[in-house]
Order: sequence, then structure tokens, then C-alpha cells
Amino acid sequence: MSGSPDDDELEQLRQEKLEQLQEQQGGEGGDREEAMKAQQEQAEAQKKAQLRQHLTDGARKRLNSVKMSKPDFGEQVEQQVIALARSGRLGDKIDEDQMRQLLQELKPDQQSFDIKRR
Repeated sequence: MSGSPDDDELEQLRQEKLEQLQEQQGGEGGDREEAMKAQQEQAEAQKKAQLRQHLTDGARKRLNSVKMSKPDFGEQVEQQVIALARSGRLGDKIDEDQMRQLLQELKPDQQSFDIKRR
């Protein structure tokens, strides 16, 4: 992680949640499914916090629109943004124009049929 205060807070929250889950699992074996669900919710909250940190409001709205129509593609774009942020290749927040460009780059190639007549 890059070590910013937000990352430190997220890491601390994640650690506390993990300890809670381990305590729950130690006491009762039947709550494994509940613990997994809580862990997934916590991971989703962490992802949303990272996206909030690295995207402007306009970019986040555009990404949410894409997720509504194409959930798999939206998920792929979110993972790409998080990966860029973690690697340090993200300078400032991504604005709407940069998001549009990123979506264009990640969009699967459209099959085009160029018919040339001689």
C-alpha cells in the first residue's frame, strides 16, 4: 500500500474486522457462512472507499452507469482503477474525461466488418 492515512485507516479497520471474524469462528462453527458474508461486505466497503478516494464525483457516476448496464465490465474497470492506484501510477483523482478514456481503452473490441470492393 502507498501508506497514506486513508490506507492506514482501511488497513486498521480490516484488521479489526478480521479479528472479530476469527473470534466468531472460534466460538461457533455454524457461523462460517455468516462470517464469509461479513468478510465480503467488508471487502466491498474497502473497495468503495478506495474508489471514492481516487475518482471524482463525475467519474464515479459514469462508472456506476456502466455497472448498471454491464456489471462484469464495470467490475473489471473498478479493479483496474484500484490496481492503478495501488501501483502508484495514478497521479491525482480520475475525472470524468479520464474515466471516459479509460472505459474506451478497456472496452472489448467491437467486431467490425470492413468490406472493400474492387
